[in-house]
Amino acid sequence: MSQNNAVYGGQAVIEGVMFAGRKVHVTAVRAKDGSIQYLEVPKKEIPWVNKLKRIPFVRGIVGIIESSAKGAQHMNFAMESFADEEPKEEKEEKKAGLMSNLSMILGVAVVGVISFLFGKFVMTLVPAAIEGFIFGKMFTNQIGHNLIEGVIKIALLIGYIYSISLTPMVKRLFQYHGAEHKVISAYEAGLDLTVANVQKFSTLHYRCGSSFIVFTVIVGVIIYSFFSYDGMVERLLQRIVLIPVVIGVSYEVLRVTNSMREIPVLRYLGYPGLWMQKLTTKEPTDDQVEVSIASFNRMREIDKQTD
Repeated sequence: MSQNNAVYGGQAVIEGVMFAGRKVHVTAVRAKDGSIQYLEVPKKEIPWVNKLKRIPFVRGIVGIIESSAKGAQHMNFAMESFADEEPKEEKEEKKAGLMSNLSMILGVAVVGVISFLFGKFVMTLVPAAIEGFIFGKMFTNQIGHNLIEGVIKIALLIGYIYSISLTPMVKRLFQYHGAEHKVISAYEAGLDLTVANVQKFSTLHYRCGSSFIVFTVIVGVIIYSFFSYDGMVERLLQRIVLIPVVIGVSYEVLRVTNSMREIPVLRYLGYPGLWMQKLTTKEPTDDQVEVSIASFNRMREIDKQTD
């Protein structure tokens, strides 16, 4: 069958998957009673944000902040659905009240953005501080220090992701992450979205956010090499100022590697990100794939209704 042209992305949530369409974001989660519940949030077009998302190097920053805010809202819904043991009728009323409360949505979105920024600051500053403390006088040029800093950052990322992957909840989250990738790959291959068809595909995908994390480390090492610093304080302040630059360039690198994935030699540019996904994705069960398919199909259904 012919390959589909539309490009979709998603995110794993607690006991479910969120998919972003052209007109709506849909999350499907498996409730404790075995049913599949949905959250459908129409996309609101903001003219000035749309303009920013068309500007190279700026669009990556806007996209990351936007996805962090929206992702927090859908993760909150998933956690509420999974933890809530009230009767289904009362649960639906509570969800409806929650999603109609604008201040609550805004609060969750802000928390999502703040969490992302805090994590980015920590993973930018801590490796630089560790490298400076341990290897401060080892190299006469700053490129060597930048390389060691990058290695420390990767080691911390791998150690953190591996440690949390050992917990049952995160392991299931990573399984849903794999289910999300499988559904997108099956759709892009033009296959019918059945559990059997979807399970044939890999849990790895070039456009994954895990790949983006790796690229921020690699790109950061290169960008930092163009700037000199005197002392640890100046080095840390420099890293903070350059965070938007690193994010913007890394996003463009991710786009380029994805567009080149069919070119035999250049496709290897995306391999570091795929290696990281071996930690952040796990093989899903058929039940988990079923939820992912339900989310994707519902998103597509709503998109077609609004055309």
